[in-house]
Amino acid sequence: MIAYKAFRPGLICLGYQFVMGMNVTDKANCRKNGFHSAENPLDCLSYYPFKDSEFYLVDAGGDIDEDGTDSKISCTELRILKQLNRKEFFLHALAYMVDHPHREWSSHVKADRAAAHNGFTVVRGPDPLACGKQGDYLALAKENPVNGKIEQIALAQVDGETILPDVWYDVNFEKRTGGLF
Repeated sequence: MIAYKAFRPGLICLGYQFVMGMNVTDKANCRKNGFHSAENPLDCLSYYPFKDSEFYLVDAGGDIDEDGTDSKISCTELRILKQLNRKEFFLHALAYMVDHPHREWSSHVKADRAAAHNGFTVVRGPDPLACGKQGDYLALAKENPVNGKIEQIALAQVDGETILPDVWYDVNFEKRTGGLF
């Protein structure tokens, strides 16, 4: 099963040194042991801070256990496939929302509008709006108000030139001003 995993720099998780490729352990109990990952990329952010972590695309296999806490799973076989840069990480997160529009939202997704915090914001709604500081990522998912399906996604980094700090943007990265706020 394709999933996502965050690590401390150097493929380290709770003191364990992972390797690219296959990693194997004996038991998988989501609350106690095994190799943990998440089906929804954004759920990795519940366990690892965005700014100090590396993010990977993984293939979780062997015995798999879930505990009902977000999309976290534990497995006995974890194949580390590819490191994702920050942009790729958020594109995978947005694609997850497109593919699964009716699943419970990650706690890291905000409704309608939000300012970035700790380096990012992910906003979902019929007319999502976001703003941030220099270097922050703004991920937007516009949903159909009738059926909840994602109609458009957008991702940008506040660069100070095209996307300005402390300016509210919509899913087309057009500035929003006036009486909205």
